[in-house]
Amino acid sequence: MSENLEIIVPLLAGFTLDCLIGDPHFLPHPIRLFGKAILFGETKLNRGTHKKIKGAILSSILIISTFFIFKLGLLALSEFQNLFLIVSSIFVFYGLANRSLIQEALRVIFKLEKEGLESGRVQLSLIVGRETAQLNENQIRTAVLETLAENLSDGVIAPLFFYTVGGVPAMFAYKMANTLDSMIGYKNERYKEFGFFAAKLDDVLNFIPARLTAVLMATISFSFRGFKFIFRYGKKHASPNAGYPEAALAGILDCRFGGTNRYHGKVINKPIIGENSRLVTKNDVYKSCVINGAVALVFLVCFIVWLV
Repeated sequence: MSENLEIIVPLLAGFTLDCLIGDPHFLPHPIRLFGKAILFGETKLNRGTHKKIKGAILSSILIISTFFIFKLGLLALSEFQNLFLIVSSIFVFYGLANRSLIQEALRVIFKLEKEGLESGRVQLSLIVGRETAQLNENQIRTAVLETLAENLSDGVIAPLFFYTVGGVPAMFAYKMANTLDSMIGYKNERYKEFGFFAAKLDDVLNFIPARLTAVLMATISFSFRGFKFIFRYGKKHASPNAGYPEAALAGILDCRFGGTNRYHGKVINKPIIGENSRLVTKNDVYKSCVINGAVALVFLVCFIVWLV
């Protein structure tokens, strides 16, 4: 089988499937299995002393095991070209989340516009970590925009990036690392030691994808302000990575992100990203959704052109 064929066909097929059907809840999803494995390990190990070491061991075992399970599984299928391409395509589809990200963002806006503030708050709470009960309409739309920018990096460009590095095995090793961070990478009393390694590893893995995402966002939008904001505000975010795509989008839309929010009962003051404190609108959200789709498509096309 041509090496280019076994890379390009699953990438195109999986990307197309994600664009067409997203993430239907009735389908089984490997990330749910990842979550169960992490929860089982955390329950058994996150106790007593040496929590940092135990968390690092759990994270390392799960990530390395994921890589080799996919590597060996696909190697076993390599003699059966059609089956190999089908299975690889399905897992590329499972590794991407752009359509579902855009759908969830639009659901928040629909609820807010059609059913009112309280419905918008409830819908937003399904996709963000901040408390939403006291947010006003502008804060809800701003939260949606921040989520679209950050998750374009984590949920789309980073998986595609690691697919280009090492195929489906590398893509899902990254997905395991990212799931670990989302489940145990918190700085609260329960996870600050046990999830330390997972959080730091996720920062390292997303270093290039986050900055690549930001540059692509500004480039396809022909936004000089987007580039200016990347350099001015990207490094001011509490996260070493999330600030870059958020800064790019703030520049593109000429708006302001950050400020005070509540997370799990604590008031968190995020650095301000942007200069214009204008009210954001539903059209800003629609534009951001278009940007998300365009960035993913441009990355895909650039990689295929480079490969061919």
